[in-house]
Amino acid sequence: MAMVGFIINVHITLFFLILKIGRDTVASTSLPAATAPGDIIIGGIFPIHEDVDKETESFEPHIRRCIRFQQSGFVLALAMINAIEDMNKSPPLADANITLGYRILDSCSDVSTALRATNDLMQQGNCNSSGSSSSCGQPIMAVVGASYSETSIAIARQLTLQMIPQISYSSSAVLLSDKTHFPAFMRTIPNDKYQTTGMITLLSHYGWNWVGIITTDGSYGLSALDQFVSQASAKGICVAFKSILPQSVSSQDTSSAITKTARIIYKNPKVQVIISFAKPSQMKFLFHELKSMMLKPGETNGEGQMRRVWVASDSWSASRYIYGNLTLEDIGCVLGFTFKSGNVSLFREYLERLGAPEENIKINPFLQEFYMHMNATAVGSGEDKHVSEALRSLREHIHADLILSVEMAVSAITQAVATICRRTDCKTPGSIQPWQVLAALRMQEFKLRQKSYKFDSSGDINMGYEIVMWTSVTSEISVHHVVAEYHPLYPNITFMEQHNFTTKQLLDDLKQVVSKCSNSCIPGQFKKTSEGQHTCCYECINCTENYYSNSTDMDQCLSCDADTEWSPKGSSSCISKEQLFFSWNDIFAVVLLAFSALGILLCLLTSALFLYQRDTPVVKAAGGPLSQAILFSLVVSYISAMLFVGEPSSLQCKARQVLFGISFTLCVSCILVKTLQILLAFQFNPALQNMLRKIYQPYAIITICVALQTATCICWLVLLSPYAHIIKQPTTLLQYCHEGSYVAFGVMLGYIAILAFVCFICAFKGRKLPEQYNEAKFITFSMLLYLISWLLFVPIYVTTSGVYLPAVEMVVILISNYGILSCHFFPKCYIIFFKKEQNTRSAFRKNLYEYSSKHMESSGSSGSNGQDFSCDLPPVPTLSPVTGPTLTSSYKPSVTQQCHKRSISM
Repeated sequence: MAMVGFIINVHITLFFLILKIGRDTVASTSLPAATAPGDIIIGGIFPIHEDVDKETESFEPHIRRCIRFQQSGFVLALAMINAIEDMNKSPPLADANITLGYRILDSCSDVSTALRATNDLMQQGNCNSSGSSSSCGQPIMAVVGASYSETSIAIARQLTLQMIPQISYSSSAVLLSDKTHFPAFMRTIPNDKYQTTGMITLLSHYGWNWVGIITTDGSYGLSALDQFVSQASAKGICVAFKSILPQSVSSQDTSSAITKTARIIYKNPKVQVIISFAKPSQMKFLFHELKSMMLKPGETNGEGQMRRVWVASDSWSASRYIYGNLTLEDIGCVLGFTFKSGNVSLFREYLERLGAPEENIKINPFLQEFYMHMNATAVGSGEDKHVSEALRSLREHIHADLILSVEMAVSAITQAVATICRRTDCKTPGSIQPWQVLAALRMQEFKLRQKSYKFDSSGDINMGYEIVMWTSVTSEISVHHVVAEYHPLYPNITFMEQHNFTTKQLLDDLKQVVSKCSNSCIPGQFKKTSEGQHTCCYECINCTENYYSNSTDMDQCLSCDADTEWSPKGSSSCISKEQLFFSWNDIFAVVLLAFSALGILLCLLTSALFLYQRDTPVVKAAGGPLSQAILFSLVVSYISAMLFVGEPSSLQCKARQVLFGISFTLCVSCILVKTLQILLAFQFNPALQNMLRKIYQPYAIITICVALQTATCICWLVLLSPYAHIIKQPTTLLQYCHEGSYVAFGVMLGYIAILAFVCFICAFKGRKLPEQYNEAKFITFSMLLYLISWLLFVPIYVTTSGVYLPAVEMVVILISNYGILSCHFFPKCYIIFFKKEQNTRSAFRKNLYEYSSKHMESSGSSGSNGQDFSCDLPPVPTLSPVTGPTLTSSYKPSVTQQCHKRSISM
């Protein structure tokens, strides 16, 4: 086995020497290419080298030497070769009786070199007479590539001249979706607009709104930067800094730009999340620069820790080239967006077959260079081990997403060509044109591993993205674990449910990362941004009174409904204003209601007692039926007082004043009639008595008095009636009854006051009547109490406001009611219960006789002062509420003559 390995190594070395001599001879006129014959030739452009040597300066056109072999680009070229070999065995090509060949060139990650490669591909079908026949090849029907957007944009303009279809496997710049400028360009991936949208969604998911961006100055980087900034601004995400690195990795400015970027990161400790669209090599240098910066004396501090959360674009998210001797402790957490991946098991089998290099190096010079590169890096190792290490190195650079994209591109071209060749003899030169392949590609679906795909109107295939997380085993970065998926058709990122412990721990740690310029404003605060600052940099201000914010980081406070709500300063919600009114639960209201209920009960009991004792002198002297009317009016008045308690309503406001006004008018009118009745009964001037008897109509007087008050109340209700009103106070709603017209309210009370005053005057004049008939003293007191209480009511009512305003009137009503009840009825009840001997006719006659005797004596003595009286003792008066006072002769004293008055002119 060792001998076989030695022989293989000798053959490879000799072949490389011969190849190098030949390549140096034609270096100025040709490009190395991996080729294979076929009826239809497909071109391929891959970044097999990382850059070109730019140190050589010459005005003469020349091909720059490619430097730094890049295994990831070489693996993609091998994936295209494997896909074409598999397609040649597929039924579509077998049915069309054709085979596919290929011509694969190296772009060297350089636009100029890529343009030379494109020109080489386009010239394959052009045979000039001066050239040898060997230089004339088959025309290229389609091109797979390139990798970077800057390169694809350049060669797309060139391929469009002949409408040669171009299918890229990783160029994602949004500009390439413009079919006006790039009609022949297609790709098997989505454009960057969707990748940046996914990044914004990821940032929003974790609440990160203060981020930095690192990108390159090429079309891909600048386009991605513009897309990200515009979308981030719409979502409230701010860009703290933007670092644009030179496109060329070997540029002299790259090192200083990376150092400057590391310094910016160091000086922005609040920026814990960084978005990067840079190249893998640039990120590798940046990570090493950050690590070395932390190792410098005096650089390490609490704020300057370099570990960040890195959101990687598809350009480097799956690159193993970056690792080196770095660990996640040095880098931080990496979340990367990759294209949808596929099954690479067949491709891995293909790589295993490359173990016999002498069978492949003849048609693939890049494979030759790869083994030469690996031979140079393998020191003191056996040949078998050298081959094994080479294959292992290739397997490490397999990117499943890009492998699938390359295979999709080859499959799409294969099925488009097969469709054309089933109708046309494609073996005849010139029978098929590139534009025909382009039309077939844009119009028809193609299949790969039982799945159907189709280019959209922009020439893209949008399958969404996978989000990978870098994890480590034994401190070395080794695994890219898919943790989530994002598709533009769905608004949110779908996280996988099953993760290993390490990945789950890393995802949990991400929730603790805070990347904000300012701390979140809690509910009850709003963000205030100073002029010229980022919208993400703000101070938190408490909401003012009657304003609130109910979520974090609100731009402004919301207003409470001023009619029903309020809020204190710094509130997170509105508070319903307390409804204030003279409530049933108020202790003062309970006391007043108890007095009202007691008054009603006393009125009812008194009424029952008077009905039972209706034939007794005391009840008759109290007015008989008029006493029942007074008691009824007092009951209604007590009920009206109860309506001053509780939440006001329009009906309640109207009813309480009208009930009180009419009922109390009835009460005072009856008292007025009683007062006049008593005075008339003891009026001993026959002429005056007869005249008063004619005009004295009790019920008419009562009816007229009550009717006038009723008319007043009706006008009040019709024109401007009381209504329920709410006074809006800062924290409360005061509900009360507005009287509508205070003039009408005053007229109603004034009318009652006039009747009460008349009663007071009449009662005062009859204060010296017989004791059994003498209610005048009590009427005088009750009316005086009424007048005083209502006179006091006016200033108190005018100056009082708030919940207890209804209580003021309620108290006055109760005082008035109890004054009448106590003065008019309680003395009668006392006689009925405790002075029964006085509740007889004989007792009343005796009392009248004594009163008459005193009256005659006073009259006689007054006659000596200018008046001459000739009197008989008056008959006994009997009170009748219907006919007025009448005289009866049931009790006759010794003198029976009427008194004759003789007036003496003064």
